[in-house]
Amino acid sequence: MNVAIYKEVQFDASHRLLHYKGKCANLHGHRWKVEVWMEGEPDATTGILLDYNVIREIIERFDHQILLNADDPMAACIGQFQRVITTTGDPTSELIAVLIRDELHKYCRAKKNKATVTTIRVWESPTCYAELNTLDAPAGIRNEGF
Repeated sequence: MNVAIYKEVQFDASHRLLHYKGKCANLHGHRWKVEVWMEGEPDATTGILLDYNVIREIIERFDHQILLNADDPMAACIGQFQRVITTTGDPTSELIAVLIRDELHKYCRAKKNKATVTTIRVWESPTCYAELNTLDAPAGIRNEGF
């Protein structure tokens, strides 16, 4: 029997887009909202596909963090004073969706859990989001500091 679950998590974090010409090239913050849909076969004993707290804990790794491209010279400067999550490529909402998907899948495989992320939405503001439908998305974009 396959089931589907949904979880919404919010976090606060700052980022900047190194390769973007415009306001987002400046360090700035957002109240991010992440929506995750997962499907699969629930555990035979518990009847649970995946504990909602696991999803929350993985996403909250971004909470109150600075997200920067690993090539960004700001990463080394700020890193002298506090932790910086660095990514391969600019930390866009699109890339954050891929990173969260990869971390959830990594957790599930390590626990021999049969859950798979089907869709992730990463809201950068109340009016815009990036949506990743994982059947169409490339796997394996890795980040350095997550």
